[in-house]
Amino acid sequence: MQTNFNRSPAFKIAVAAIFAALVAAATLLFVIPIPATSGYFNLGETLIYVAALLFGPLVGAVAGAGASIADALVAAQYAPGTFTIKGIEGFLVGFLTKKLNQKIKSLTICATIAIVIGGFEMVAGYFLYETLALGYPVALAAVEIPFNIIQMLIGLIIAVPIMHAVLRIFPQLKSQL
Repeated sequence: MQTNFNRSPAFKIAVAAIFAALVAAATLLFVIPIPATSGYFNLGETLIYVAALLFGPLVGAVAGAGASIADALVAAQYAPGTFTIKGIEGFLVGFLTKKLNQKIKSLTICATIAIVIGGFEMVAGYFLYETLALGYPVALAAVEIPFNIIQMLIGLIIAVPIMHAVLRIFPQLKSQL
């Protein structure tokens, strides 16, 4: 008997909470400070992408917002921006993967396109947040752009194979896509 446990609201809430905690932990586990802006490079991006790719836009959004927990501990000035920027990023990756998967047969291509678009939202979001909300000069905020792009690309390189591995082990999760 096949069950639709992964479609139930309780399951999605539980998975979203777990991924929010995992994103916070992964973000704190590997931190490379960027002294010019007090920002930091981290690996939490990877788990935001995994959550969004496997469980869709709402879980991706909550997982993304989980990064603000880490920011509250490490770089508090970024926490409000991170809540929104990473939440939107997770939502976009999950949403675009689902939409693209209806038109493109390759899940790898769908995931890659979705991550690149979501990742560039993150890059632009932090640039705007730093200049508009934190008052950093444009040149200073631009210092983080390459780090954020590298963070997105590393997240992409790690998340897509993880997605495929999880889907091989738990094929019932494909119904989310």
